[in-house]
Amino acid sequence: MRLFGRVWILGDDINTDLLAPGQYMRLPSAELAAHCLEAIRPDFAHNVQNGDMILAERGFGIGSSREQAAEALVALGIRAVIAKSFGGIFQRNAFNLGLMCLACPTLETSQLKEGEQAELDTQSGILHVAAQRFHCEVLPDFLVCMIANGGLIPHLMQGKVKDITR
Repeated sequence: MRLFGRVWILGDDINTDLLAPGQYMRLPSAELAAHCLEAIRPDFAHNVQNGDMILAERGFGIGSSREQAAEALVALGIRAVIAKSFGGIFQRNAFNLGLMCLACPTLETSQLKEGEQAELDTQSGILHVAAQRFHCEVLPDFLVCMIANGGLIPHLMQGKVKDITR
């Protein structure tokens, strides 16, 4: 799978409280998503476009196990999050909701400009942003298939259970 999109650059330790602020947790997904990252990037939710990608440093999605953190990004149209490292529960929640999350230890966001176009080849794990090239993890085929199907539940509903055992 190849993904193309505009990039948003974020730093270290983007926690689940920043992605899905606690005071808005009772709101429907779309309304909660409107507050995503507002504490550090008030312009984010209003300017993000369908297909955009987030490039971040270490510890993206650390914190509580709230599924709404990944759900807010999906609701906003974020196609992929590429970071040096992830909170494990966040990454699993993201996969379950159809959000591509790739660890990319070689990523150097200081070399990149927000708004640049990126191309991610999930089969090779190569991320191209402008003239930069980064080597990310390569996900197993069954996980890429699950993400392409929109997450775990849509994947299972499409009868793709046999792919999970490969």
